Amino acid sequence: MMTLLRQFWRIWAGISLSAVLCAAVPPSVGVEKIGDVVIYADTRFHNAFPSLVRRPDGELLVAFRRAPDRRQLGDLKYSHTDPNSYLMLVRSRDGGQTWSKTPELLHAHPFGGSQDPCMVQLSDHSIVCSSYGWAWMPPTALPKLPQPNAVVGGNFVFLGGYLLKSNDGGRSWGQPIFPPPTPGDPRVDIFGQPLGAYNRGAMCEGSDGRLYWVVAMNPANAGARSENHLMISADKGLTWNYSCPVAQDAKVTFNEASIYETPKGVLVAFLRTAGLDDHLVVARSRNRGKTFEKWEDAGFQGHPAHATRLPDGRVLLVYGYRHKPYGVRARVLDAECTNPGAAPEIVLRDDGGGVDLGYPWVAMVGKDRAMVVYYFNRSDGPRTIEGTLLQIN
Repeated sequence: MMTLLRQFWRIWAGISLSAVLCAAVPPSVGVEKIGDVVIYADTRFHNAFPSLVRRPDGELLVAFRRAPDRRQLGDLKYSHTDPNSYLMLVRSRDGGQTWSKTPELLHAHPFGGSQDPCMVQLSDHSIVCSSYGWAWMPPTALPKLPQPNAVVGGNFVFLGGYLLKSNDGGRSWGQPIFPPPTPGDPRVDIFGQPLGAYNRGAMCEGSDGRLYWVVAMNPANAGARSENHLMISADKGLTWNYSCPVAQDAKVTFNEASIYETPKGVLVAFLRTAGLDDHLVVARSRNRGKTFEKWEDAGFQGHPAHATRLPDGRVLLVYGYRHKPYGVRARVLDAECTNPGAAPEIVLRDDGGGVDLGYPWVAMVGKDRAMVVYYFNRSDGPRTIEGTLLQIN
């Protein structure tokens, strides 16, 4: 117990210092860093993969994945697959300065651990949250499971994606919604059912009222190389239909993705890659998601990314930076997102303790303030959910 307490106070000491030592922001971009804040910290848990929404009354919700930090229980390392990985939620009523101390249970999957709760707030003020799961299976059971399936970490079998919906500000959530599989994905879950569409990243509700979701898919005979495809819902997330490929390549892997709609109605997808020197890429649709143009290299390293519109119409793009110095970065793009590589890079955090951090999410939390949330570590210590408040000038 004393060891856990000492670790806890070391975290808070580092947090207090980081709130003072703000990273320099180029003055021309009109964004000023106010400081950093702890959203949730508990040394017993590995906390990661947050998302953020602002309710109409100003309340902020942050959802994240929480699982035991197995290193505290004698294991040699942490893992992103865990049978006790649950979706949690905390709230702030003061613009993100303080947060509820005891997280609410958003969802516990009955057959496995859940990952990456990705929330989007719709025009009717309902909230849709996407996630996906992994089931731990005894080694003796693995050969008996339906094939083909996806196994990671020795004996975690993929369960596919699902969605949850709340009509009361995240106080309660309906039964899971299981989207259809992405065409071309041959894999099945532990019950032999096709894997529901899945991904980590932000959906967007278009000006046409439809909900757009870039999902990941592993085609047959592609090994670990995945692609991105578009799913569309016309009924606010209750049912989904396949639309088209977003990004495919014989050598480059595409996976975690967020999608954003510009004022001109262009859908812009920001895609994480592998096999491209860790560069972010951009794919665009100018016909409401019927087709996407050939993907383009954004010209810089960082992943995954999330975008939000600023009051003057520009776009604040945030992304994790898993190279030394580890941390979180941002760029302010023009309204149509045509200049990602040319936009000045803003270093929000550069004091991370290793690659297991980032996954930022950003939202306006006031008339002239934005908040970026992410998960963080120092010296490879316990993972915390933290945020950076920004002044938008």
